[in-house]
Amino acid sequence: MEMESIIESKSEQLLLRAHHFGAADIHLMPQEHQYSVCFRKYGQLIPAGDMTDDIAQRLISYFKYLSSLDIGEKRKPQSGAFAQVLEEIPYAFRVSTLPSSYSKESVAIRLLRQNYARSLQELCYKPAQAEVLTTFMETRQGLLLFCGATGSGKTTTLYSLLRHGGTALSRHVISLEDPVESNQEHILQIQVNERAGITYASGLKAILRHSPDIIMIGEIRDHATAHIALEAALTGHLVVATIHAKDAVNCLYRLVDFGLSIDELRQVLLAVASQILVEVAEDERKALFELLAGAQLKEALQAIGHNKSFELPLAATLQGQLTQLKVGHYVHRSS
Repeated sequence: MEMESIIESKSEQLLLRAHHFGAADIHLMPQEHQYSVCFRKYGQLIPAGDMTDDIAQRLISYFKYLSSLDIGEKRKPQSGAFAQVLEEIPYAFRVSTLPSSYSKESVAIRLLRQNYARSLQELCYKPAQAEVLTTFMETRQGLLLFCGATGSGKTTTLYSLLRHGGTALSRHVISLEDPVESNQEHILQIQVNERAGITYASGLKAILRHSPDIIMIGEIRDHATAHIALEAALTGHLVVATIHAKDAVNCLYRLVDFGLSIDELRQVLLAVASQILVEVAEDERKALFELLAGAQLKEALQAIGHNKSFELPLAATLQGQLTQLKVGHYVHRSS
């Protein structure tokens, strides 16, 4: 019983350390004779100490217990989640385990602060870009897309925009996410659950019957989702979504690959924003956007429709903006 209390205390200490550090993830990584502890922050794994095998394995078992995972199963990957309040701040913790070559489990814990969204003005490096994106949220229908590397802060930006839509604009906002990263009071959030038959495609069909004003799609990842997103935008809804693409122009090619026609895109596409995070202080990052909208979006769609290449002016690209601002940039998972 005494050991259980010690492990519970050590788990809380570890979570608090990560919270104070501002970590996005905690990693317990097995080595030959011990475990190393690392915190992920701004895309970098930062050493945070070592643990004996015994303590680390007991901690992993405790986190698996909290996450309703099979404590006895150590040969297969598992994933789950639990919730806890740290210093009056609610968090959700996503837990993932993997077996390693040392016949020990490794665990990664994602820290997700709940019901928290900063204003877009706080998030953006350029206030003018925040104003443009906020203006798009006032549009009654259309498709607004965000792309960027994994961890570039896209979801944080979307939550900020949705908070504006749900509060300042008094719109009915519904999101479809896989998984829901942060519970938001002003959004009706639906989680993809393929076992229960809730895919992106089927979930979107159900959402359309629920009288939404703004729909957020966690990711457009296949033909079916792309076409239903298009249908939603055509039938009087504002659809905000992420999509994996190298940059704003390549996002258009991705949509065409999903079977959307240039004519359809001309009707619904409001803008494409490619996002990175730039370092503004030692412990602060802000979002910088490459925006493809207006006349440039029309030119890009026309060029792609005629099988011609299109490039944004250098000053409008992310690399051009970085050169002009003379700042380095970090691409990382925003917490």
